[in-house]
Amino acid sequence: MADSTIGTPEQLRDPNYTPALYKAVPLGIQHVLAMFVSNVTPAIILAGAAGFGFGSSAGAQGFPDMTYLIQMSMLFAGIATLFQTIGMGPVGARLPIVQGTSFAFIPIMIPLVAGKGVEALPVIFGGVLVGGLFHAALGTVIGRIRFALPPLVTGLVVTMIGLALVKVGIQYAAGGVPAMGTPEFGSLRSWSAALVVVFVTLGLKFYARGMLSVSAVAVGILVGYVYALAIGMVTFQGIATSWGRAGLIEVPVPFKYGIEFSVAAIVGFCMMAFVSAVETVGDVSGITKGGAGREATEKEIQGATYADGVGTAVAGIFGALPNTSFSQNVGLIAMTGVMSRHVVTIGALFLILCGLVPKVGAVIRTIPIEVLGGGVIVMFGMVVAAGVSMLSDVHWNRRNMVIFAIALSVGLGLQLEPSAVQHLPETLRILMTSGILPAALIAIGLNLALPEDLPSEATEEVSGGMAGQGRGSLHGGR
Repeated sequence: MADSTIGTPEQLRDPNYTPALYKAVPLGIQHVLAMFVSNVTPAIILAGAAGFGFGSSAGAQGFPDMTYLIQMSMLFAGIATLFQTIGMGPVGARLPIVQGTSFAFIPIMIPLVAGKGVEALPVIFGGVLVGGLFHAALGTVIGRIRFALPPLVTGLVVTMIGLALVKVGIQYAAGGVPAMGTPEFGSLRSWSAALVVVFVTLGLKFYARGMLSVSAVAVGILVGYVYALAIGMVTFQGIATSWGRAGLIEVPVPFKYGIEFSVAAIVGFCMMAFVSAVETVGDVSGITKGGAGREATEKEIQGATYADGVGTAVAGIFGALPNTSFSQNVGLIAMTGVMSRHVVTIGALFLILCGLVPKVGAVIRTIPIEVLGGGVIVMFGMVVAAGVSMLSDVHWNRRNMVIFAIALSVGLGLQLEPSAVQHLPETLRILMTSGILPAALIAIGLNLALPEDLPSEATEEVSGGMAGQGRGSLHGGR
């Protein structure tokens, strides 16, 4: 609900309105709190998959690299947000859009880096750079390609992303991937820390109001951290060295890890850019409807897509991961009723400041993997739920059910049994075992190829135990 003490109803709906600074600063920091944990989690997961993250054999040697990835996640989320709020020529929607590191690309990145250490990062950043440029190019045609990505496709892809990641949440909550096979893995001690986070998050989400509800995951992780500290789970190994070595401010280094262009990475990142672009269109529409009560203009949609891509490409140069608009902040705008882009600019500047101070990343690095696992279980479960919500917009006749069934079976099956395509060339094998790309391609191809005007028995709604409730409505973010 809009707060009349911040401005008049007309002012609150105006993106160019700036509230008084003493009100604008807390509102901006609210946006950072709502997205902070989700923003740094992909970097932590990537480091863990590569083998230099939590509890890895790299030990303290991997500490600076993981800290740097966390640091860049904050810095370039802030910079990409400025592209949206302030703009630069045709780049940017000039709306209160918060950018952050995207979960969607994690299933693409994990097969590329699995167990390969820091040496695998150049391939990732090559994919981020090219994928970002491709994403920006989509801005010129975004209005004409949306037909190929109906809720049947986008809902399937988002659901697949969540399903691909829930395993990571369980592994983290049980003690982390490197700990598998050890007696401590899955111990009550590990699970207790994760469950504290889950229960606190659920309690705040459903019984608190306002900012406590919006930032439930962040507060849950903070409470879990305190609990872990009390039972001796928090280790400060490497942080003293890091704090002693790092200055107050550390400027990012272009191509710090080098850059390498791999066909698998480029194809994977470009394909996921389609999905990310359509999600951004939905977020822009959600912001203008929720905050200003109007439809987004074509110029705003194009500018937002350009900013998505440019922000991602710039991030790849400096060792950060792909950026996209964050839906949780769309909901925050609807809740506060404050449409000011300058409020979000203040939040972006706060993110940039955190990204320039390496000690912030070092502190985040001390969060026990089990505590992070509790937050990840909630976040990735919500990704699956968002995909299911998007699928509720699908008209569930037999045609669409067959498309969904085949795409899900092949995509999820290849995720669960990657050895099924072990004889394919490496590039194709990596793309296939992501699961998401084959599922998306099958769904897009069948949706375009199969006629809508099938015999009546194929187009009627399915009823009985296998049916949904027909066409639903999507309320809220992804």
